[in-house]
This record gives sequence, C-alpha cells and structure tokens, in this order.
Amino acid sequence: MRLPYLFVAMTVMALVLSAVAQDTGSKASYLTWSAAQAERIAKATRVNGRVGGFFDLRVVHTEHSYNYKLRATWLTKDVIQATARLLQLSERLTDSQTEDLVQEATAAGDVVIMVEVDPREGSGVIPNDWSVFLGPSGNDRDVARGTSSPALEKLKALRGGYRRDFNYELFWVVFPLKTANGEPLFPIGVAQAALTVRISGKEGRVSFMIPTYLHAK
Repeated sequence: MRLPYLFVAMTVMALVLSAVAQDTGSKASYLTWSAAQAERIAKATRVNGRVGGFFDLRVVHTEHSYNYKLRATWLTKDVIQATARLLQLSERLTDSQTEDLVQEATAAGDVVIMVEVDPREGSGVIPNDWSVFLGPSGNDRDVARGTSSPALEKLKALRGGYRRDFNYELFWVVFPLKTANGEPLFPIGVAQAALTVRISGKEGRVSFMIPTYLHAK
C-alpha cells in the first residue's frame, strides 16, 4: 500500500526540483556577477579627454576657463547591469529590486552618456551654451545632437561604477539613434563612435567602441 504513496511523493519531489532548476537557469546572468567582475564591466566604457588646448592663451576674460577636463561614460546595457549589481551587493537588494533598477535605467533612452566636466581656472562655471554630438568616428557630418536630461540623475543604475568626484559637474545626455536625415546613426560596418563636446568655442573629442546591439538600429 505504501508504494503508490512513495511514487506520488517522488513524483512531487521531482517536479519541485525541476521547477527550482528552471528558476535558477532563468536567472539573469548579471545577478551572479562578483563585485570585482561587476566593477570591471561598470568602468569599461569610461574615457578621458579634454575640451580646449593645452596652453592658457587668455589675455583678457581670465574669468573664463582656458580648457576643461572631460570624462564620459557610455551607459550601455552591460554598464547599467553592472552598476545595478554593485548596488545590489552594497545595499542588499533582492533580485527583483535589482531588475527594477535595470529596467528603469534602460528605458531612459537607447543611448545615454554621462558627461563629466571640470573647468580649469576661471570662474569654475560651465557656460549654458555647451553642446554634445555623437556619431561615427571620422564623420563630423552624420551626427546626432544630445539632449541634457538632469532628471536621469535620480536613476541609480545610471550613476556609473565610479565614486563621485565633486570637482566635476555631471550631465546625463540622451542621443537619438537616427541622424537629422533619418539615417541610422551607426551604420553596419562602423565600429567606433566619437563624442564631441563643445564649450564656448572650444572642442574636445573622445571615442568609444559601438555596442553591437545598436548597429543599424
């Protein structure tokens, strides 16, 4: 008489183990990254540059900066996931809470770049007429103009994997994936993108590798 009950119990146990295995297998891979792995990925797209020349050629208007230190981080899907994972580890977040951080950050735009600017000397104020452009490296014509979106600072997964350096002013800039002519910003075959930052007639440029998921999108 015990055999049918034993069979039923074993069947139920097998179903439970199968469900657990499926749940584990469906877990997003970034939720298993170590702190070191997540930190490395979160910092992978950060680049340094400069807006303006090396030398101070000001004779008048010394209240203006003669150049600006520049940093930029392309907040790709991988960078967002890595930043969220670091937050999960430091703040003891659940998988669900971490996934929510990723979802709200990825919904901010197809291309979001965090731009950091530090004026050298002068008043330390960044003029309001600054602008940012993104496009294929070596092509200054087929570019998209970025839109500064201060509200994105509230999204934790868009803050990057570095500790905040308060010498730099931060801007979150969103770019469309089409040029003004309606063409793809990153045609197939283009591997590198250039970010151009223009402040008071001075320009600086940094380069990134284009994420494969954005090609010809």
